[in-house]
Amino acid sequence: MPTHHHGPPNEIAALDAYIKLMRASESVTSRVNETLPDNLTVTQFGVLETLLHLGPLCQSQLADKLLKSTANLTLVIANLEKAGLIHRTRQPDDLRFITITLTPRGRKLITELFPKVAMRIASEFSVLSDIEKSELGRLAKKLGLSTVR
Repeated sequence: MPTHHHGPPNEIAALDAYIKLMRASESVTSRVNETLPDNLTVTQFGVLETLLHLGPLCQSQLADKLLKSTANLTLVIANLEKAGLIHRTRQPDDLRFITITLTPRGRKLITELFPKVAMRIASEFSVLSDIEKSELGRLAKKLGLSTVR
């Protein structure tokens, strides 16, 4: 669905591209989320996946990796800890730093779940050629790293 905005051509083109980008993102994300268990949010999955692949991280590093605020991540981390999937440890030399690690239960869950999610993502992207995937990645990175204000 294109924009109904009647502004300058550059705004119309930008809005049309933005709408398509967001609709595609929401559609693919919604279908990929069907792979997640009902009791696990996308952000919780992101935390578990990041810890699986990068190892223990302090909460601020984890927030940076997930592009979330530490305040937003605090509740996510608390819920994962309640579920027995992660463990928080305050650093003895600086109590402001909390290291987040996977518990054995959390490692088992994400180790079993990640391949299913990766396979679903690959399936969703199978409509694109390898060249198109590469180009989409390049353009998304360019847009995401843009500092235009």
